[in-house]
Amino acid sequence: MPTSFSPPAASDPSHHALEQAAEWFALLDSGEATEADRRRWDAWLAASAEHRDAWRYVERISHRFAPIKASPERDTAIAAYQQASGSLQRRRQTLLGLGALAGGGLLGWTAWRHTALPGVAQAWLADHRSGTGEVRDIILPDGTVVWLNAASAFNQDFSLTDRRLQLLRGEILVDTAADPQGRPFHVDTPEGRLRALGTRYTVRLEAADTFLAVYEGAVEVRTAAGATAVIPAGRQTRYTREALGTPEPADPAREAWTRGLLLARNIPLASLVQELRRYHPGHLGLAPELADLPVYGGYPIDDPAQTLAMLESVLPVRVKRSLPWWVSIEPRDDPAAAPR
Repeated sequence: MPTSFSPPAASDPSHHALEQAAEWFALLDSGEATEADRRRWDAWLAASAEHRDAWRYVERISHRFAPIKASPERDTAIAAYQQASGSLQRRRQTLLGLGALAGGGLLGWTAWRHTALPGVAQAWLADHRSGTGEVRDIILPDGTVVWLNAASAFNQDFSLTDRRLQLLRGEILVDTAADPQGRPFHVDTPEGRLRALGTRYTVRLEAADTFLAVYEGAVEVRTAAGATAVIPAGRQTRYTREALGTPEPADPAREAWTRGLLLARNIPLASLVQELRRYHPGHLGLAPELADLPVYGGYPIDDPAQTLAMLESVLPVRVKRSLPWWVSIEPRDDPAAAPR
């Protein structure tokens, strides 16, 4: 399954260093580098720890795409990859290689599933998950419909007394069904528990909190620390383990991803790119000076290549492709970063 890559954190290599590293990688990988080029690359690499960190980041991404590079029909494989990366793969289910776990029996499997694993590992073992660029709609046993956004995952636990989802990664849109047995419907996140009250709502895990938007009915929020509130239809909020944010009007455009769209109403370009990374395999970088550019309009979030082309046509930006799996958005009048 293709993997999306988030940009490094503030303490990691700068955008400029990453772009230089990608340019060096493209040159050295082309087979056209001279001995003089290699000496210049050695000097660039030795110049700073930041350069070495940037180089390792590029190498890590390149290894993910090694099968494409090794293909005897490399150009065809790259073209197929580029086409596939611009298409939404709906309702694709990946079978997990869990045969090794089966030998441990049910107890071993249960213990493994409920161990406090890192988020990514838990997502790989989830009952329902989606990959980069994949949106799925899932009908649960009670008739509830859950839309699973790209790069998302949740576990499902239905018992005689409860209906429970555990959101492990990403975002879901839930349209709850009435239950003849009268069981409550809960969604658990690291920050707390949500109880549906005849509801259609979005839940999204962010870096430091959980986002909730209610479109129909209402949702009761209970944080891990015990704070509670009922969020009615038309309102949205964020909550942490300790506290609830102030509710504000919900933006109906937020659920447009279930239809393959991202509706931008004066949002910063950085926010749009962050969402687009869920659908773009490989690296998608953004020059920091462009982060606050306002964006308007509707974009086919399930087609990253088309979205990038549209952004290039309406904003003062250009899309640079150093490698098939390395794309960055740069100022239109800024010359391409060159190895130095």
